[in-house]
Amino acid sequence: MPASDDMRPTTHIYEHPWFVRFTHWTSAVSVFVLALSGLQIFKAFPSFGPKIPQHDVVASIPNLLRLGGWLGGALRWHFTFMWIFAGGGLLYVTAQVISGHYRTVLFVPKDAAGVWPMVRHYFFFGDKPPQSEPYNPLQKLAYTSAVLLGAVLLLTGAVMYKPVQLSALGAVFGGYHSARVVHFIAMCALLAFVPGHLIMVAIHGWDNLVSILTGWKAPVATQSRSHEMLTDEEIQ
Repeated sequence: MPASDDMRPTTHIYEHPWFVRFTHWTSAVSVFVLALSGLQIFKAFPSFGPKIPQHDVVASIPNLLRLGGWLGGALRWHFTFMWIFAGGGLLYVTAQVISGHYRTVLFVPKDAAGVWPMVRHYFFFGDKPPQSEPYNPLQKLAYTSAVLLGAVLLLTGAVMYKPVQLSALGAVFGGYHSARVVHFIAMCALLAFVPGHLIMVAIHGWDNLVSILTGWKAPVATQSRSHEMLTDEEIQ
């Protein structure tokens, strides 16, 4: 068993299975590229429908936040990383279900009561609520919401890509223009998740960042092991 510098025993927890680490980084890169190329596509075709002053929105988008240079170039970037994003999402959800790891991150109704105490702790310096699971209710809400937002992005993106063939799906979102509005809002919400996620990583320390690279996390020596995570062998 690994030991800390002062030779006190330290338990290393297998925090993140391989598929979580792999899809975390592919999704991070994909979202960045999709957002920038999406803004270039929007600049080339600024239409949210007749009731929304979309041209005012376009004028406020700086060149540094757009990728592709023109409509065709932006579409190439967008479609390429759309497949990477979709494939990573499918792998993540499938592996979570097969391994049973989803139980540690899925937000369920019983977690609702624990959200505000965690918000109060993180943002209003309240006492930290007792925790008996690997992820607290606020983390579970954030991760579950991120997956749902990703699904909405893919569905609305499919409507915009094939509006005639997928007209029935488009009707669910209120038509082509409404699907585009939902797509834009969902991307903004997913991007809003990123700084909050980074703040939480910083608050929980260096080991939290290392764990998403190696899978292993070493808590302080005085902290007892509160949960068991799946190993790569168990997942395979």
